[in-house]
Amino acid sequence: MDISRYLKNIDSFIAAIIGFYAIYLYTKYSGVGISPDSVMYASTATNIQAHGSLLTFNKTPITFFPVFYPFFLSIIQFCSRVDPITAGATINQFLFAGVIFTSGWIMSKFLSHSVIYKWLILAAIILSPGLLEIYSFLWSETLFILEILFFIIAYAHYLKTRSIKSLVWVGVITAISCITRYAGVTIIGAGCLMLLLDNELPIKKRIGYIFLYGFISISLLVSNLVLNSLSTGLSTGTREPSITPFLQNLYYCGTVFCDWGSLSKSTYPYAALITGIILLALIGIMVFKTIKGQINRYENVVIAFALVYGLFIVISASISRYERINSRLLSPMFIPLLIACTSWVPNVLKLIKSKAKYALAAVAVILMVAFEYASYQTDWQRYDDESDYGVPGYSDDSWNKSEFVVYLKQHKDLFKPGIPIYTDANEAVYLFTGMSSTLLPHKFFKADVQKFYAQKQFYLIWFDNLYNTELIGLPDILKNKKLTKIGSAKEGEIYLCDEK
Repeated sequence: MDISRYLKNIDSFIAAIIGFYAIYLYTKYSGVGISPDSVMYASTATNIQAHGSLLTFNKTPITFFPVFYPFFLSIIQFCSRVDPITAGATINQFLFAGVIFTSGWIMSKFLSHSVIYKWLILAAIILSPGLLEIYSFLWSETLFILEILFFIIAYAHYLKTRSIKSLVWVGVITAISCITRYAGVTIIGAGCLMLLLDNELPIKKRIGYIFLYGFISISLLVSNLVLNSLSTGLSTGTREPSITPFLQNLYYCGTVFCDWGSLSKSTYPYAALITGIILLALIGIMVFKTIKGQINRYENVVIAFALVYGLFIVISASISRYERINSRLLSPMFIPLLIACTSWVPNVLKLIKSKAKYALAAVAVILMVAFEYASYQTDWQRYDDESDYGVPGYSDDSWNKSEFVVYLKQHKDLFKPGIPIYTDANEAVYLFTGMSSTLLPHKFFKADVQKFYAQKQFYLIWFDNLYNTELIGLPDILKNKKLTKIGSAKEGEIYLCDEK
């Protein structure tokens, strides 16, 4: 047995253990962070496990999100008999450890393998405020990021053999990623880009491989979208057109890059320029490597994904409306971008024959350590807050100790069967009371608003501590409907509309 083969990544294993413990520290007070998305995932997972149905807590098919992450959670729930919200922290500890170990494995395969470089990047991943936030919540990005790394490993293995079998495996991993997050189409884009630039294959074979890979990769996604359309008439749920133009999305993207780089907010005015420079640099690297015949390497698969994902987020946010570009949306890009921005350093130092390379190497190490120290300071501040109040969201003290939430739990008898319940936070109502309710309509969808106002009888649960400007608000409803307050506590009220 070749023991050295296993000892080669012992450093990655140690780093993975540290990452595992880091997530434990962030979630030990109140458990995994719960957002509205988390409730969707967890409730669907429970329905899959108990009834084999793809229904959310409000008895509607899950269409806004693809199906694999809830399915993944349902498998764990079936095996452990523990619901996803309770098990969420432990699940994320293992996923984050997997991401760290897999990242180390990938870096050990780089052309100019440097142990010091590997350790510095592993430390940056462990200390990343963006990743620590992601892995503190029950979000599908936690699984998706690991799948991206599996894709990189699978594609690099394909480059060794260029066999159809290995390409099929790349396609299978990509297909699963596409039904974990719809943004998985970026992995298809990265794979097709690498196949297209593969100058070691004749063009005819390249095109054939692209079609084969593309067909396998998109198969599960197409099936998911068809199922959604048959269930609800909508392939990806209701989507609104974007209200942020391309340049503004470049700016938002750049502010995230500034935060990731631990730069001060004084760099924000240059955020759009920073995004443009990064994306153009990634394009330039890909072109240069292709011209030099050096495209078929581990590092370049990573760079290809970083480029495609960055372009996808900026462009799609300029077409379709979703939450403003933030660290969560860009998180799958963090590790590939970190490697893309730094993997050239060991290569350059290796080319320098004079003793000056030691001075340059020292400068590079100092800069990286300074970056990681700044990340640590951000992490410590967040830990100091969350160890007292919990991870922000439905699992923190502002919700768990809310007087209105306690009141709702104790007065469920206020609601008579058969009368619909509307609210500005239907996930919270389900999470804390187990009751089904309907989210108030979005102002953008006029037909839904009119349908709501046509209701003659309904309950309204209103949370004062929320302010979603996209939904019709309490003042709007009071102008159109006569409401009677039937219950209240600090931070919320319950109303009845009865016009029959």
